[in-house]
Amino acid sequence: QVTYLGKVPTTGMQFLSGCTEKPVIELWKKHTLAREDVFPANALLEIRPFQVWLHHLDHKGEATVHMDTFQVARIAYCTADHNVSPNIFAWVYREINDDLSYQMDCHAVECESKLEAKKLAHAMMEAFKKTFHSMKSDGRIHRNSSSEEVSQELESDDG
Repeated sequence: QVTYLGKVPTTGMQFLSGCTEKPVIELWKKHTLAREDVFPANALLEIRPFQVWLHHLDHKGEATVHMDTFQVARIAYCTADHNVSPNIFAWVYREINDDLSYQMDCHAVECESKLEAKKLAHAMMEAFKKTFHSMKSDGRIHRNSSSEEVSQELESDDG
């Protein structure tokens, strides 16, 4: 269980260590201003080999029908290493719009502990590996000079 902090658009195409820091600070400030409880879990984050599911919970902590689905192949970066709070796990997601243009959004969740945030980062790294290997074996990723770059992009920076 996590507290979904929200999403903010992010710019740039290089997703390296520290790239989520600014968006996470923005989300954290909004969250702490509206915050009532110390850790009001409002979502359940489930990381699977090809998809990440964010089940939204009602005020009683029960799952609602609302769920966000993220394709692992569209996640450009993830990390559990933030200065504002070690309990935050964040990822950068490529959202495709109706006109086929895309935007990069940084999503963040607050976990119960630093350890839980790190566990999510490791689970995401495993999901990246499975997705990458599947795409490679299906022929969706071709072996050339850019495949090494793709492989490096799929590595998780979780401290």
